[in-house]
Amino acid sequence: MNVHASSRALTRIAVLTASAGLLTAGLLTGPASAAERSAQRPDTLAACAYYNGSALTVYGQRGDRVSQVQCLLANRRYLRWDEVTGYFGPKTLAAVKKFQSRQHLTANGKVDKKTWHALYYA
Repeated sequence: MNVHASSRALTRIAVLTASAGLLTAGLLTGPASAAERSAQRPDTLAACAYYNGSALTVYGQRGDRVSQVQCLLANRRYLRWDEVTGYFGPKTLAAVKKFQSRQHLTANGKVDKKTWHALYYA
């Protein structure tokens, strides 16, 4: 392999790696502007890759679990994208309760194993 071909291969790997990182963070598939959000097809979803589990997540918490809940709710249009903050506040609580009610779950605002399952698979 010559130097030019090697350089192109490294550049290609770098671009693919950066793209994969952005996709994992949900930056390539999530809406970037208000115009894109309104024009977004309902079946286009952001890649929610903050947390992969089912631990109890409740009002007042912060962190990756909360960001994951919010991202999944935003994908289903229960929250706006600018409300994916990592803080489980009143808007997230209301969105969780509304989602739970529509999924025929106990609408207590606590993201338990059943709610996690519904967020991922319902």
